[in-house]
Amino acid sequence: MISPGAGPAAPSAYPDSLPPVFPTVVHMLADAAAKAPGQMAVISDDGQMTYAEFLRCVAGFAHELLALGAAGQRVAILLGNSLDITIAGFAIHAARAQLVPLNPIYTAHELEPLLRDAEPLLVLFEASLVDWLPDLTRRLGIRHHRMIGGPGGPSLSRWRDDPGQILPIPLPDPDMPATLQYTGGTTGRSKGAILLHGRVALNVSQREALLPTRKEQERILCVAPLFHVYATAMGLHLAAYCRGTLIIQRHFKPDSVLSAIRRERPSILVSAPPVFIALMAHPAFPATDLSSLRICYSGASALSEEVLRRWQDATHCAILEGFGQSESGPVVAFNPEWGVRKPLSVGIPTPGTRIEIVDAIAPHRRLGPGEVGEIRIKGPQLMIGYRNMPEETATALRDGWLYTGDVGEIDGDGYLFIRDRKKDMINSGGFNVYPREVEEVLYRHPGVLEAAVIGVPDAFRGEAVGAFVVPRAGMTVTVDALLTHCRDYLAKYKIPSAIMLVECLPKTAVGKIDKNRLRQTQ
Repeated sequence: MISPGAGPAAPSAYPDSLPPVFPTVVHMLADAAAKAPGQMAVISDDGQMTYAEFLRCVAGFAHELLALGAAGQRVAILLGNSLDITIAGFAIHAARAQLVPLNPIYTAHELEPLLRDAEPLLVLFEASLVDWLPDLTRRLGIRHHRMIGGPGGPSLSRWRDDPGQILPIPLPDPDMPATLQYTGGTTGRSKGAILLHGRVALNVSQREALLPTRKEQERILCVAPLFHVYATAMGLHLAAYCRGTLIIQRHFKPDSVLSAIRRERPSILVSAPPVFIALMAHPAFPATDLSSLRICYSGASALSEEVLRRWQDATHCAILEGFGQSESGPVVAFNPEWGVRKPLSVGIPTPGTRIEIVDAIAPHRRLGPGEVGEIRIKGPQLMIGYRNMPEETATALRDGWLYTGDVGEIDGDGYLFIRDRKKDMINSGGFNVYPREVEEVLYRHPGVLEAAVIGVPDAFRGEAVGAFVVPRAGMTVTVDALLTHCRDYLAKYKIPSAIMLVECLPKTAVGKIDKNRLRQTQ
């Protein structure tokens, strides 16, 4: 267990009630601008804005969207981290439209089924996509497309000095659809989860109960793309709730992040496991002053115990790991800032959330502490369903429970441990192997920087364990040495039948190791 650091008297790790809840995140932003108009809201590579300036820009663009007829429609965005994407998200909500955030590095092949499903009224995109995106939107019958930023596109920050810009009335209703969040698609067809305004705002307060912030004091460095639900919830919305400053960068580069920490002195770092690994591997890391950081949040993928230990030993700053999905609002559980923290655990449920472990074969049979099965969730922040997918919705949402497809267990203290994705489990000769368990063992080897484990075809056992390993710079690592290491910790059937030493592992846009691409190499 990891004890909390020194500080003021700690509240209970199990809060009985929620902090204040806003009707929507638009109300949240309006409150921040009213109470702290001169506070810096966003710092980006392309500029910065106070909350007063930010709200004017949101209002100005919201009125433009309403003039296009956006209320009740969907508006898709294909924007990288910038002032524009922060304005666009809030403005689309303020216009009572549904935000559809999409990955701006997707190809036309990847985007076409998503846009066809979403049927947006408008697509906002950046200059790098101008050569082909307008043709795609016309072919799909999308009425409007608009380039934002770049040499030929207007910036959404153009209203910052216009005091006449006020939010349109009425503001969105809590029961209206707010966001159509497409799942990452790393385990199959991407699905559009429909999130309601009130549920998104409530989830911010649920997160706040476990991870309390300091009003107008936090500086949040978010090293994740803001089209992703994790970065939006734990970066953009978190900053608005506490009237803090959100610091974002266009691209992730370890030296740029370390420079930003030295320059901007963030108090909170929002990131994912590959980022922590890359920062610690950078030559400038040991000499970088990280003393401004009081807490780090990790999400999007599993954090190994070895990475957690190395970071905390080097920085004396705790990493709190949490769990969530696009379908769940997204935050479901987190290691609390105060109270007990457990390595490898994603913590305790947020207030109002119930988490159970059920038998994967008989899903109505609830399992006890320490038993491994599928994770199901019940809470007020869940999606209402998938767009245009009634069968998938019925499979995921049953009797008020969201069946996550993740495998885990709950210990006797109520802490949740993620063991793997149900679809990632390897059946090797009738034995179940959870890739994360093997990955944790590989990370224990001092020469391993990153590791990923998948099932590989095997003529005798059906599936066998295959591992991809990125060696640590400056260290000599051999396959034989890694196999010997695995034999010290794993039963014979869990030991990889093949270990591939590679220079890097493929990643999704949000930093997850892309196991689908690894499987395609087999």
